[in-house]
Amino acid sequence: MLELKNIVKDYKVGNGNYRALNGISLKFKKGEFVAILGPSGCGKTTSLNIIGGLDRYSSGDLVINGTSTKDFNEKDWDAYRNNSVGFVFQSYNLISHLSVLDNVELGMTLSGVGKTERRERAIEVLSRVGLHDQIEKKPTKLSGGEKQRVAIARALVNDPDIILADEPTGALDSKTAHEILSLIKEISQEKLVIMVTHAPKYAKAYASRTIQLLDGEVIEDKDAPSGEDIDSKGYVPVKTSMSFFTALKLSFNNLKTKKFRTTITALASSIGIIGVGLVLSISNGFSDQIEKLESDQLVGLPIMIGREEMNIGFGQMQVNRDDETVANDNEIVVYDPSSNVHKNLITEDFMTYLDNMNDKIYTTTHYTFGYSPTILTLHNGVTEIVDNQELGFSSFITPEEDLVEYYDIVDGKLPTNIYEVVLTVDGSNVINLSTAQALGFDDVDKLTYDQIVGKKLYIGLNDDYYVEQGDYYVPNFDNLDIIKQNGVELTIVGIVKLIDESVNLGSVGGIKHLYALEADLLNRNMASDVCSEQMISEDSVLSPVVLNEEQKLGVLSYLGCNDTNPYLIQIYSDSVENKETIKEYIADYNVGKIEEDQIIEVDLAEAIGDTLGTLISSISVVLSSFASISLVVSSVMIGIIIYISVLERTKEIGIIRSLGGRKKDISRVFNAESVIIGAFAGLLGVTITYLLTFPINLIAGNFDETLSSVAKVNMLHLLGLVGLSTLLTFIGGYIPSRIAAKKNPVEALRVE
Repeated sequence: MLELKNIVKDYKVGNGNYRALNGISLKFKKGEFVAILGPSGCGKTTSLNIIGGLDRYSSGDLVINGTSTKDFNEKDWDAYRNNSVGFVFQSYNLISHLSVLDNVELGMTLSGVGKTERRERAIEVLSRVGLHDQIEKKPTKLSGGEKQRVAIARALVNDPDIILADEPTGALDSKTAHEILSLIKEISQEKLVIMVTHAPKYAKAYASRTIQLLDGEVIEDKDAPSGEDIDSKGYVPVKTSMSFFTALKLSFNNLKTKKFRTTITALASSIGIIGVGLVLSISNGFSDQIEKLESDQLVGLPIMIGREEMNIGFGQMQVNRDDETVANDNEIVVYDPSSNVHKNLITEDFMTYLDNMNDKIYTTTHYTFGYSPTILTLHNGVTEIVDNQELGFSSFITPEEDLVEYYDIVDGKLPTNIYEVVLTVDGSNVINLSTAQALGFDDVDKLTYDQIVGKKLYIGLNDDYYVEQGDYYVPNFDNLDIIKQNGVELTIVGIVKLIDESVNLGSVGGIKHLYALEADLLNRNMASDVCSEQMISEDSVLSPVVLNEEQKLGVLSYLGCNDTNPYLIQIYSDSVENKETIKEYIADYNVGKIEEDQIIEVDLAEAIGDTLGTLISSISVVLSSFASISLVVSSVMIGIIIYISVLERTKEIGIIRSLGGRKKDISRVFNAESVIIGAFAGLLGVTITYLLTFPINLIAGNFDETLSSVAKVNMLHLLGLVGLSTLLTFIGGYIPSRIAAKKNPVEALRVE
């Protein structure tokens, strides 16, 4: 059944070769108990390793059942060891962190035997060697003889054709040695047993055939079989495969023997997970706060449709570097910022479409027509015209019934009619110097509430402000007192500031009026002479300029002569859901229209939420990046730990290879160890992250009640972090796993 044909084995030593076997030719048959004798270094163990497929011959041929092994690849040799060979070693070579039963079952797991059958066969063979009551013990709890019986049981359990025993009695006392040899002799009745020994007395007492080696050559072969007895029926090895579950079990049992080191390693690896987890939790908490802010506090802010809408984004001037217009070293690219501006065509058709919108999804609609009123104030007793921008004169962008939800009253009251206005200040009661000067106060550092509340402002009307001079209308700067006297009087009735300064409701530190004031002023100005003239004229009545349609509309709006074509539309609603419905309604209007004819709306609440969300996301990315550095460090550390494990488990690698384990199986074992540590680190990290959210929320809540849920875990984030930890540790352990897979099984078995 087995034949060695002129086997030569050379080892590379330094720059030369050492010949361990020099043309050995031997034949073996089933039912033999062959003892190979000889002094140390004569080639006994080398012969055994070549017969067992642990080592490769340099030349010659090993023939199994008439099949040459010259063309065997690595997988074929692995299958041969698993199916046809059982090893019994002098040092037992049991895996210490596995039970007796698991040690015996290991070879069967590589050959794909089912769990139930594995257990039955393992218990049966352990009973045969007298260890049926020791199956749950670890090898460290057994005597030398018992360990060798386990090794014999492991060699027998896969029912191999060949049992190879390398000094099986070398570590045993005489009595135990005889017991083991008697057991081996019994086994040889049905199998080929080849034993290497230094003890001629054991060979003479138990072996049916003895072979004497010296200097790598056969010098004596007693009772060799004849050529006719060699089985030549052919040999086809059955491929082996270790499941990942088996690899996990092996690694898990190993890690259990190093609980403290494994826990410390996992804890160190989890630091990065904790850092990223806390950043994500806080980001998630803030995102929820933003959503709550948008749905509760910002829902009253309008959806806005203006004549011109800027694209919202972080880069208002971006040039495509791949574009043909990119400048050379001595050129400058001219950029047109208007390319980022979309002009909404608020046509009569769109206004009609908007009027037909379901009135249940919105509460009110405000129209602003772009009127820029002429404002006057008293400055040291002298009437002066005020710059609107410096004064910050604009309407509230919230309905008057919602003002109390957004503004705190610093002094006075909120306006109750259209002729009452308020001054807005920031959270520290600060306004711009230009605003103070526009109100008539020069060179002051501070103002009292009494100086502000009750102060009067005046809006001049067109018939008083514009006078005809030749072909044009010009401002009547010589009669400002009359303009003031005949104008609309406004009274500052209060000083207010935003409840939440993160909510941008227009300029802070300016004069705010109610929406209905503009309609009143338009009504007063529509019949003015300057409006009447501009309505019928194609040229500007203010200067010698020929106007196109769009420019004429701009002049009419500026003068307060336009009450049909709004400059800005503000649509108010009472819920986020209704706002989405409104936006969908506007989107339906755009269907089928070219881009220039489409209407783009801005949801102010959404824009604020998006801006805050983008800010939080950006901060989260930066913080997560810093925290992720520790993840990379953890991966490197895991790689080092796995490499140490490879060194510690070198003998185990040799044992698995001797049982037919493939290189891939060895790699899988250590990859499994990486996965276990990574998953444990991930679970530990997310658990600690979850527990830390409670004190974080408690501390944050003490500073600000609204921050009591600032840290809020997301289960998907936690699961993702466990997966990330597992993946990174797998990557970190991959190289050490490959190193383990490449270890020579013969050298690995020699490691103590």
